[in-house]
Amino acid sequence: MRAPVVETLHLDQRLLPARIFEEYTRQAAKQKDMKERSLQSWFEFGKPGRDPNRLGGVITSLATGGGWMPHMKVASLRNRWDTVVGPGIAAHSRVVSYKDGVLVVQAQTTVWATQLTYLVPQLKEAISKRLQMPVKEVRVTGPHNYSFRRGRFDPPGRGVRDTYG
Repeated sequence: MRAPVVETLHLDQRLLPARIFEEYTRQAAKQKDMKERSLQSWFEFGKPGRDPNRLGGVITSLATGGGWMPHMKVASLRNRWDTVVGPGIAAHSRVVSYKDGVLVVQAQTTVWATQLTYLVPQLKEAISKRLQMPVKEVRVTGPHNYSFRRGRFDPPGRGVRDTYG
């Protein structure tokens, strides 16, 4: 005849129910609770408060909770740039970045950059009114400046640190 499992495994009989059977009862209680909630959800389907959210509401909550709103506002400004400044100016300028209330706009030429600097107050007002974006400052940049230093027009023998004047 075999010895009882308690003696074979050297278990304390007083702790045996706590170690084994309480875990089984906890799992059984979880399964019972899940079945009850599943059954209750079938009976409450379609009742007020159980309606699914609309897609726009779900996306808005994701955008605000995930920190996407500033990026979405900048994308909206880029898409609506022609309605903010007009199609003529929009054809010669673009939104580069927006961070901490500073909007950076790049113009196609220096002439357009000069024209845009005159429109900065109107730009700030239009952007804050139409898109609800707080704009503290608008920086207008011209096209990328190209340097002829070290180009074919650079005289030979001049060092990098030499400057005019």
